[in-house]
Amino acid sequence: MRVVGGLRKPLPPLAVAEQPPRTARTTARPAVRGREGRRLYAIDGIRLLAALMVAVHHYAGTYRVNQPGNAIWDRPASGFMPTVFRFAAYGWIGVEIFFVISGFVICMSCWGRTPRQFFVSRVIRLYPAYWFAIVFTTGVLVALPGVWERKQLREILLNFTMLQSGSGVANVDGVYWTLWSELRFYLLFMVVVATGLTYRKVVVFCCVWGAAAMLAPVSDFHLLILVANPDGAWYFIAGLALYLMHRFGQDLLLWGILGMAWLMGQLELGQRIDEVEKVSGWRGSVLIFGGFLLVMVAIALGLTDRIRWKWLVTAGALTYPFYLLHYLAGTTVINRLRDTMDARLLVVAVIAGFLVLSWLVHRFVERPVARMLKKGLDTSFARLRNAGNMA
Repeated sequence: MRVVGGLRKPLPPLAVAEQPPRTARTTARPAVRGREGRRLYAIDGIRLLAALMVAVHHYAGTYRVNQPGNAIWDRPASGFMPTVFRFAAYGWIGVEIFFVISGFVICMSCWGRTPRQFFVSRVIRLYPAYWFAIVFTTGVLVALPGVWERKQLREILLNFTMLQSGSGVANVDGVYWTLWSELRFYLLFMVVVATGLTYRKVVVFCCVWGAAAMLAPVSDFHLLILVANPDGAWYFIAGLALYLMHRFGQDLLLWGILGMAWLMGQLELGQRIDEVEKVSGWRGSVLIFGGFLLVMVAIALGLTDRIRWKWLVTAGALTYPFYLLHYLAGTTVINRLRDTMDARLLVVAVIAGFLVLSWLVHRFVERPVARMLKKGLDTSFARLRNAGNMA
């Protein structure tokens, strides 16, 4: 795993899963609901918090921004905003938080659903904002050159498939690496969905995938490493175990899976610090990640059910487009405005601007495009289902 702008490659937030929509409105405003149909507002809040952690890290806490003459600030960030840098250095853990939430919500959204419903829900959730992000980021790099290198047209076009990492092609924006991890998780979990989800099947899946993820690094078998995804597997597994706690209640086996995920996760955190981040400490990272897992346990056991703040619904909806849009475009804007105001104020202003943009994308891109995609895919699958009757 190597560094590109403080990001790992070729692993590819991020997308966070939600319950398959029944209408265009629920597609746009994803519902994270528990076993009794109650919305899990706390998860919406954690999503946005994780996205903000990642953004602050990219703007003020990476190894790159702390180098003399860096393209973003032109001077080490720790020199002119030391406190912000100290905290922002740990913001990358937001990605691991995304993966855990993804495991939780994907399992929840798939329960009682068919593979077709799962496929449609993922397509209409992932692609509309992602397509817009590619166009927007490319446009920013064309209009404001000199900070990041723009990809070749053939690479940009392949990025629209979201499969570029599988073809060895660079991402338009480095943050897309998380999507590759998400896609591999979806494909693996689709096998279980196709057989019908049960407590036993998900537990077996966690154990088998965990074993493969442990063996992959020493196997020197590229296909196993690709499928098992040892860098991300245990975070998704933690999310699956947490959802089983939520749906069926806690037991020793689920605590054991969660404990194993934490132990394997702390090792991966240390490796990422050594190989990629280089600006944060292992103890602090493990403490933050462990604290997050405890919060997720509280959510799984229903201890946060009283949290019902309506604004968290919007917060959760903004997370995915914000994550996709913020990095290259945001750091390019910082490069142009870095000498016009206080650096801390600039970071806040850029984040606020991208939150507004994310709401606009959610409202005017995700909703209508998701509605059209869902209608088209439902029609296509209906035609496929009836193909046997067609001459």
